[in-house]
Amino acid sequence: MELLELLRRAKRVVVCGIGNEVRGDDAFGVIVAERLKELVNNPNVLILNCGEVPESYTGRITKFEPDLVVFVDAVDFGGEHGEVIIADPEGTLGEAVSTHSLPLKVLVGYLKMRLNTEFVLIGCQPAVLGLFQEPSDVIIERAKTLAESLAEGLNEIEVREN
Repeated sequence: MELLELLRRAKRVVVCGIGNEVRGDDAFGVIVAERLKELVNNPNVLILNCGEVPESYTGRITKFEPDLVVFVDAVDFGGEHGEVIIADPEGTLGEAVSTHSLPLKVLVGYLKMRLNTEFVLIGCQPAVLGLFQEPSDVIIERAKTLAESLAEGLNEIEVREN
């Protein structure tokens, strides 16, 4: 699954940053979403800071009618601290360590019943997950780098009349 190719083909994209800001590296997705909000100015891109409850955003996601939904989350897949992976959110790659209550694959299954779209997960291997801990410098740097890379592709999505 090549993320840049998915972005090039996309006409409308939703990016969902998932995580808990008070659990250290679990804030990865939230940091990416907040940075993207500063960098992306495109009416065909919806950026959501879903926090711990991405399932609460299903209405906004479906109403936007995207052809690509990108989930960004801290994922324990046994990699090196700060390693980033691109995966199928319905797959069995590791476990999302965020504290959201509904597993991502269940959320994607629900959205697939309502949307004809593609889904991708960008995960980052956490190390620091204690309550009231700050995200590690490695995670902050990876989040900023990812946001800048994604912003380039998201800003290039053509603005089309509906």
